[in-house]
Amino acid sequence: MAEPTNQVSEKLAADFSLRQNDVRTLICIAAAGTLMVNLNWQAINIIDALIAVGILTYAAASYLWLRKRIFDKQRDLIFDRVMMLDAFIIGIVLGLSNFSLLPSILFITMIQFNGLINGGVKKWLADNAAFVGGVTCTFLLRDPDWVLSDKLEISIVSLIGIFTYFCAYAIFVHTRIRKLIMHNKQLVNEQTLYKLRTYKLARYLTPTVWKAINEGREQTLASERKRVSVFFSDIRGFSSLAEELEAETLTDLLNTYLTEMVTIATKHRGTIDKFMGDAIMVIFGDTGSEGLKADCIRCLGMAIDMRKKMKELQTRWYNQGIKKPLQIRMGINTGYCTVGSFGTTQYMDYTVLGTHVNLASRLESAADPGEILISHETWSLVKDVIMCRDKGEITAKGFSHPIKVYQVVDFRKDLGRHQSYFEENAEGFSMHLDLDKIRNYDKNTVVDALESAAEKLRDKVIK
Repeated sequence: MAEPTNQVSEKLAADFSLRQNDVRTLICIAAAGTLMVNLNWQAINIIDALIAVGILTYAAASYLWLRKRIFDKQRDLIFDRVMMLDAFIIGIVLGLSNFSLLPSILFITMIQFNGLINGGVKKWLADNAAFVGGVTCTFLLRDPDWVLSDKLEISIVSLIGIFTYFCAYAIFVHTRIRKLIMHNKQLVNEQTLYKLRTYKLARYLTPTVWKAINEGREQTLASERKRVSVFFSDIRGFSSLAEELEAETLTDLLNTYLTEMVTIATKHRGTIDKFMGDAIMVIFGDTGSEGLKADCIRCLGMAIDMRKKMKELQTRWYNQGIKKPLQIRMGINTGYCTVGSFGTTQYMDYTVLGTHVNLASRLESAADPGEILISHETWSLVKDVIMCRDKGEITAKGFSHPIKVYQVVDFRKDLGRHQSYFEENAEGFSMHLDLDKIRNYDKNTVVDALESAAEKLRDKVIK
């Protein structure tokens, strides 16, 4: 199992600090070696000797101390301070070494390189200031000697130290880059995995909830009162059919039905609240509202399209051996509801609550197969756009007064002279014709089929 990304990053950072500590320790050892070679062992200067021993002691002590602070939260700040102290010590060493030409050039170059590569201009300035401070301190120990000695022993020790430093740093950088490349590949793989998981998770959440969470707008899911249109539908006789069909056939049938219905709901920009077996609950106007009337018209347009699609599915299922035609009943109501997230810290559900939600469910239960029932509130908003028939009043469970209901026929523009949808059902006969969906190159085929069927029906003697 792959380690979490934050743990991998922490290990890489710790490894970087360890290698950084190794490299800076080499600098200190090279500086101490340069100073010790410069000592006159016949007439040794006790101060120079103590400083050389002190630098070696500092190198060992700081190395061990920093290894213990690898996982410290202020690790980077600590390393910056210690490397400034390293630059200060190098300044002292060069001053006490009489500014030998080659070591001076090498150590000064190393300070510039180290400062720029580890912290940019800001750290470069800080390290150079520390270096100048170290040089200045040597003036307190002795008068400056500007001979710029080129003593061979000092040059050789400095060259070995600086050569070792740059080789170690090159190895360190190479290792660092290789680990970063591997880490980047791991991040890409994790990103691909998370995208796949995100896609799978998105299928279990409504688009409204998923979009709000994905964009960091969870506060928009807070509960509030809104006037919305609520839609309920279910398949008449589905429970009895479930007892007759095999589990695989039933699953395929239900998934086909829900896929088609969800496609239509998405097309009309409705929020799918939940599935309850074969039942569907959709909300209009909770988010992205276009106005109460427009939301309501979109809701009824969805219901009409669902009814048409169900006719196509009936033919498909009949050809698959399901003789009993499945029909849906639908109910729609409009009114003020509480919309938002409800639940606990462990589980939240985005839905709508209120009396008008219950009424929409009651209308769906009261509808006949293939029928769309709407309340008076919904009818008053769409009556000029959608033709509805007055069905009088019904008694609904949980409501003390009778409920005025209407049956949805179709959009007015699709009726009469401009009618584009035809539907007829009788024993031994079923037809649904959607002129808007027939392609031009299929027109003659459809006309021939209708004429052929009509001709055979006229010649048939029915007893």
